Amino acid sequence: MNLKREGIILAPSDQAYENAGVLNPAIVQEGNKIQMFYRAIQGDNYSTIGHCVLDGPLKVKERAKQPILFPEYPYEKQGLEDPRIVKIEGTYYLTYTAYDGKNAVIAYAASRDLKKWQKRGVISSSLTYDVVEDCFRQSSHNLKEKYFFFESYYKDKLGKDVLLWEKDAFLFPRKFNGKFAMIHRVLPGMQIIFFEHFKQLQDNDYWQEYFKNLGKYIILEPKYAFESRNVGGGTPPLETDAGYLLIYHAVEDASHGKIYHATAALLDKKDPTKVIGRLDQPLFSPEAEYEKEGNLKNVVFPTGTAVFDNRLYIYYGAADRVIAVISLDLDALLVKLLKMPN
Repeated sequence: MNLKREGIILAPSDQAYENAGVLNPAIVQEGNKIQMFYRAIQGDNYSTIGHCVLDGPLKVKERAKQPILFPEYPYEKQGLEDPRIVKIEGTYYLTYTAYDGKNAVIAYAASRDLKKWQKRGVISSSLTYDVVEDCFRQSSHNLKEKYFFFESYYKDKLGKDVLLWEKDAFLFPRKFNGKFAMIHRVLPGMQIIFFEHFKQLQDNDYWQEYFKNLGKYIILEPKYAFESRNVGGGTPPLETDAGYLLIYHAVEDASHGKIYHATAALLDKKDPTKVIGRLDQPLFSPEAEYEKEGNLKNVVFPTGTAVFDNRLYIYYGAADRVIAVISLDLDALLVKLLKMPN
């Protein structure tokens, strides 16, 4: 696949809001221009959303001196994390993790021009793990024991009133049968939820019914050794002739600590719940010093892509401190995935 490490393209600056780390960017490509919306960290893990413009896949041309989105509401008082952006029917939708110091939930904002953003609130459930566990036990599809392990883990770590921990959510760039589709992550796997309008996702009853049938909507679960702890969302699905390309992250429980890898899967264009190809080895793993050492060791965390001359550029957070890029031949990756059915 002729994979090439393009290196670091954005590092922390002397601006207060991003002096501790820049990572996990959302990417919007318009021809040769890329707009990058990234998580910026200052102080004690306080996050906002920064912005820069690239000329081509690698050259930073403009960089904002202030965050473009920052905490305003109680549910996000500790930060806005890990944005992803897709454009659907003329509107850009930015999903992000909203963190209040205890709970991590999914929230979103919308824009028509990538300049003025309107926050529209939380779109994950406001259900505790106790309630969700009851739904799991009513499921008509047997869930793996690890779903209950994480339920117990978060209650023990953060208290019985902690809400279901939701991260790594993003939309598909088009609707299916008139419905939005969103990939999200209930540990240890990745799931998809369909909905007609966002207000449905702000209704706990809607979520409870969904969780009772969660097994129907699981796309990917840990399968290989490098995915031993969990898998989670990475880049928003890239539509190709072969299917939707999904670059995602996998976490390995190693003897010396967790290792975050990047890998890939291919989803059916008509039925995105169907996986038609999946790598059995990481696409790339922490190897460079800037991927091994930083705010968190051994992390490559892909969150955005762009395509130039049929070369796929993957933008990722490295060691939770800098933004780096890896490029590879897109067709070669698709051919490999088609030869490796799930």
